[in-house]
Amino acid sequence: MPKVPFSRVLDALQDSSTAFPRKYLNNFSDLESGDVKALKAAWTQIPTARKHQLVKDLEKLGADDTLVLLDAFARAMLDDPDAQVRLYAIRMLWETSDPRLAATLIRILEEDQSEEVRGEAASVLGRYIYLGELEEISPQLLKEVEEVLLAAAHQEEHRLAKRFAVEALGYSSQPEVLAIIKNAYSQHDPQWVSSALFAMGRSADPDQWQDEILFSLDHDNLDIRLAAVEAAGELSLEAARPALLEALDTEDNEETYRAVIWSLSQIGGEDVQIVLYNLADATQDDDLAEFIEEALENLTFTDDLERYDLLAFNPDEPEE
Repeated sequence: MPKVPFSRVLDALQDSSTAFPRKYLNNFSDLESGDVKALKAAWTQIPTARKHQLVKDLEKLGADDTLVLLDAFARAMLDDPDAQVRLYAIRMLWETSDPRLAATLIRILEEDQSEEVRGEAASVLGRYIYLGELEEISPQLLKEVEEVLLAAAHQEEHRLAKRFAVEALGYSSQPEVLAIIKNAYSQHDPQWVSSALFAMGRSADPDQWQDEILFSLDHDNLDIRLAAVEAAGELSLEAARPALLEALDTEDNEETYRAVIWSLSQIGGEDVQIVLYNLADATQDDDLAEFIEEALENLTFTDDLERYDLLAFNPDEPEE
């Protein structure tokens, strides 16, 4: 559908006598510079509660719709005096690959007055480590981001930023990260253990973390159990398959149950396909049935990759 003039969107946003029309949310996608300037001018006239609702709705829209581009809006809100606006603005940038934004996120991590905003900045900076490991950003930028996150992981004052820095460093191949993750896993606080497992799932090193993940798959704490399930899937941990298949009969938390299904689709195996088909046929929940269908599609992709790897391997070919 064609966009309405952005001036009309801003008029509706400032009209507190009626709810902001949800159909206008898409008009914040891919804003032009003139629209950003007009938004900034009108922003101070908008009630705080309305601002909060808008950024929450836009963050959800961006997460649900990959065609929505909210970078221009989010960048405009990074220096907003309201911490909740800044928080959701950073969340909208979770897939950013713009190296120019890294310096702003580093400044926020180091200087922002909000603990939550600092933590969110640390999370998004993990994206740059991931890109750096893939050699999609400069080595200098990767080094700068790693140094900042390592410093955040070692400081004591800002605990949330420290924990999220540990999660972000999961992508890093720096040798000192191993000890950082182990230390987090050894804590008695379930949040720290969950963050350590989250970092393990990002490490691309199943041999290093297999024992910790397998041990945590049936943990009494829900957050730890969920993090372990997700880590097993991210690492395609075949040793976790029996426990995950068993969890389909025992797990009573919906989020973790769905995570089990998705992790099985990432690990693969013929028995997994049969089980997921049976689940799809048996469920009366349309949303769950649709989710299982998506998992089956992902399983096909996983199994195709595995077959490709087997075909590509030639045992008679000398190693380089």
